Amino acid sequence: MDHFKQITAFVSVGVRGSLSAAARAEGVTPAIIGRRIDALEQRLGVKLLIRTTRKVSLTFEGAAFLEDCQRLLDDMANAEAAVSLGGVKASGHLRLSAPAGFGRLHVAPRLMEYLESHAEITAHLDLSDRIVDLVNENIDCTVRIGELTDSSLVSVRLGEMRRVVVGSPAYFAQYAVPSAPTFLAAHNCLSLGPQRGWSFRIDGMVQTVKVGGVFECNDGAVLHEWALAGKGLAWRSLWEVGADIAAGRLVTVLDDFAAPPVGIYAVFPQRRQLPLRVRLFIDLLRQTYSDAAYWQTA
Repeated sequence: MDHFKQITAFVSVGVRGSLSAAARAEGVTPAIIGRRIDALEQRLGVKLLIRTTRKVSLTFEGAAFLEDCQRLLDDMANAEAAVSLGGVKASGHLRLSAPAGFGRLHVAPRLMEYLESHAEITAHLDLSDRIVDLVNENIDCTVRIGELTDSSLVSVRLGEMRRVVVGSPAYFAQYAVPSAPTFLAAHNCLSLGPQRGWSFRIDGMVQTVKVGGVFECNDGAVLHEWALAGKGLAWRSLWEVGADIAAGRLVTVLDDFAAPPVGIYAVFPQRRQLPLRVRLFIDLLRQTYSDAAYWQTA
């Protein structure tokens, strides 16, 4: 039991960045947290944390050990949950975050469905394209798309998403279908803000192709509407245009050159036990997003 308390104390400090924050989360004094860390370092014979009067930081060994400990505690929480699901009812307040456009189309409807099935749960959904601070903002779970860089958080892969080049049938009635990314230079490409290019797999490697056109906008929804109106080609995520493709309102091109898909993740802070209300919602998202047919009809 002492070893377990030492590890949970270390993870709490490593994630929160201070003994006092970890102590508040654990419901003990900072001195107790400090003694547990001291005992852990003495038992392992290695320095895990560098503590000054102003901050706490991880050593190289501490960062590696933190990742292993987080995985251990997460596995333990999931094992406990697996045997208790039958007798526990989900309840409480669920705090979620998601990117604005994706969340509006693919998180909010699932959340409505979820709340209708769990009458004792209330929820708050923050739709924003900023990177939220899950710990300090007390967010239970956030949905993120693409590469994850914060190793202090835990993630669950929900599905994958790719981007496609699309245009309307009206556009292709006037202009030839590009057969390779280099032919995009002859097309009006609708750009998202300062254009860094569109990514393609060319000769087995992912390459960025510069594109140009008469219009750029920092709102992807506007580019989507312009593509539907036949004003040019757009490089959009399948989550946004999948239904239009299925209905024939948009047509994909250059599919043979599509870049590899990126992951869709549920991300949450490391905790000793993930609340049942959070786990059940993550399971719903994973079941939904892993179904390829969903993206054609959502």
